[in-house]
Amino acid sequence: MLAWTVYSSFIGMVILMLLNPANQRAARIIALLTAVTGFVIAAAGFAQHEATSGIVTIAKFSWVKSLGIDYHLAADGISVTLVLLTGIAAVVGILFSWNIEHRVNQFFAFYLALIGGVYGVFLSFDLFLLFVFYELAIIPKYFIIAIWGSTNKEYGAMKLALYSFIGSAMVLVGLVAAYVVAGAGTTNLLVLATYPFPESFQYWAFPLVFIGFAILAGLWPFHTWAPTGHVAAPTAASMLLAGVVMKLGAYGALRVAMTLFPLGLKAWQSELGLLAVIGILYGAMVALVQKDFKFVIGYSSVSHMGFVLLGLLTLNEIGLSGAVLQMFSHGIIASLLFAVVGRMVYDRTHTRELGVLQRMDLTRAIPFASVTFVVGSMASMGLPGFSGFVAELQVLIGAWHAFPGFALLAGLGIVIGVAYTLRALQQSFFSETERTAAGKQADPLEPISVPERIGGTVLIASTLIVGLCPRLLLDLIVPSFRSPLFEALRRGGGF
Repeated sequence: MLAWTVYSSFIGMVILMLLNPANQRAARIIALLTAVTGFVIAAAGFAQHEATSGIVTIAKFSWVKSLGIDYHLAADGISVTLVLLTGIAAVVGILFSWNIEHRVNQFFAFYLALIGGVYGVFLSFDLFLLFVFYELAIIPKYFIIAIWGSTNKEYGAMKLALYSFIGSAMVLVGLVAAYVVAGAGTTNLLVLATYPFPESFQYWAFPLVFIGFAILAGLWPFHTWAPTGHVAAPTAASMLLAGVVMKLGAYGALRVAMTLFPLGLKAWQSELGLLAVIGILYGAMVALVQKDFKFVIGYSSVSHMGFVLLGLLTLNEIGLSGAVLQMFSHGIIASLLFAVVGRMVYDRTHTRELGVLQRMDLTRAIPFASVTFVVGSMASMGLPGFSGFVAELQVLIGAWHAFPGFALLAGLGIVIGVAYTLRALQQSFFSETERTAAGKQADPLEPISVPERIGGTVLIASTLIVGLCPRLLLDLIVPSFRSPLFEALRRGGGF
């Protein structure tokens, strides 16, 4: 059933490409119905998946028989969690793109192609198939940003594409090498995960594949595409980049690099852990001094993704499960923050400069945006009751067991995160200067639309539900690390 998240997305894409470009209303409705269909299927698959199910095969048949490549879709607790995240992000992204008027059918066609690729990555258990879907998710990003973006959109789109393809090339070299060395004549992930690759081979293959994937996850110092891409992208693309596309990199690092090369992971654990911590601190400190509202959220995403990578490198169950939970949590919270900054604020005020925004009395002009950003800020800071609190707490506990010094530095990153979040919140919505500027807004701002209200409410509800009842996700995520796929990783990590 989950396979139809992929199929429905690409079917919707084809319908939109064939649609009369003048029929903009139909394009929006078709895109929304397609995304809702994917979300319903994702939610049903999530609800039906049992913790004891292990890895459930969804579809499997021979694709390129001579090379041992199969069309193999399967799911475990990690997959269904991230597929659910993708379903939510897809729906709210369309709701916040309801105002798109330029080449509407093409915009949503590229959008659904990206979503279909993301679904495919999270469900692929064949390395070649995973790589194909991974590339399918990268290509539409370029066109969405280059055509519908703003603020150096061509530069932002090209930089993102180049970084992505360099990372992909690194991954491809590592995967081909693993295929040849194993000599098993198959690209099945479950089979290759049991092959004892020589330690000397793992020593160079692991960092090649891990970093190749982690580039898309914003690993420092390969993170510079992320803030630029976020700022250049239209609102929906920013939401998808931070919400699900960056998760592809972290997912690939976990699902492929860490399971195939556990000895290489142990050899490079501390060095990569250091890069993750630097990313946490660097992203937070740069966000603290930004004058562009969207750059604050962009660098915030780099910092929060550092927690995902740090959790993966702890090699203990609580840290790993916290990393996956943080993928879901950050996907929801970042989507919410980019929705407020990009659609609710920028599209109405035509500026992202905090110094200008603080004179616009936005709290009175667009109160729903103010309330939404306050809630999103609390979630981003990791306050109890929101999903980020549980996720970051688990990562910190896992990091304390693996490398206490890094845990302390990551905790400092949370403190800086509170500072930059409060600074952005105060300057954008609650500046003292707003009282002197009251009533001086030349033109009233467009009120928040119904689709935006629905999208914001869905995202707020998602982070609250997971924050108040994290077991909804953890009961599926934690048992996934006890499956045969992670057997070598468990032996190496000792969990």
